[in-house]
This record gives sequence, structure tokens and C-alpha cells, in this order.
Amino acid sequence: MNNDVKFPIQLTDFAASKVRFFIKNKTIKNSNLKLRIYIIGGGCGGFQYGFALDDKISDDDSIIENNGAILVIDPMSLQYLFGGIVDYYEGLEGSRFIVINPNAKNTCSCGSSFSI
Repeated sequence: MNNDVKFPIQLTDFAASKVRFFIKNKTIKNSNLKLRIYIIGGGCGGFQYGFALDDKISDDDSIIENNGAILVIDPMSLQYLFGGIVDYYEGLEGSRFIVINPNAKNTCSCGSSFSI
């Protein structure tokens, strides 16, 4: 686990509060849950963001902590997220975790996929 190095990715206070809320209100109680962000191929932009509550951390994962919430990122995904911000959006279309990614050259209209 790579948690002694400061990575240029942020988890906003609002997103951190949502992570804590979702973990607290989950049907199956597990205090070891963390928010995992990952990048997969696909989507309209070429790459797609994925989010999951996960209780496992691999030795090569990086972790970012904010106000008691932990964000976990695998090394392959981290390379696409440097300089990014993970936030939470609530609006008329619904609510979801979002990524403000300065590395993305193009994004789809829903913001869940991107290209580099």
C-alpha cells in the first residue's frame, strides 16, 4: 500500500461526506469499506470511470484520505487520474461521483467516459 507519498488527486469534502454516508447506511455493515475508483476501457469516450465500495486494499494500491473517508486507486488507473478531483454531484439528472480530470482531452456529455 502506497500511502506515504502525496499524490496529486483530491477527494473533496462533499464527496468524502457521501462516502461516509453510503458506508454508514449500507445494508450489510462493514466498517472496512472504502471508495475505490478505477478506469476501464469502453464508454463513448474510450475510457470509463468506475466506482465501488470495497473492503480490500492491495499492496500496490494508493490511498487518499479526507475527513475519515478513504479513496483507493490501483496503479494502472492512477496514471490517468493525476491532477484530478473526485467530487459528488447532485442534480436534476440524479446524483453520482464525478471526476474532474485535467488529463481528459474529450469527455462524453454524461461525464462518465473520457479520452486522452
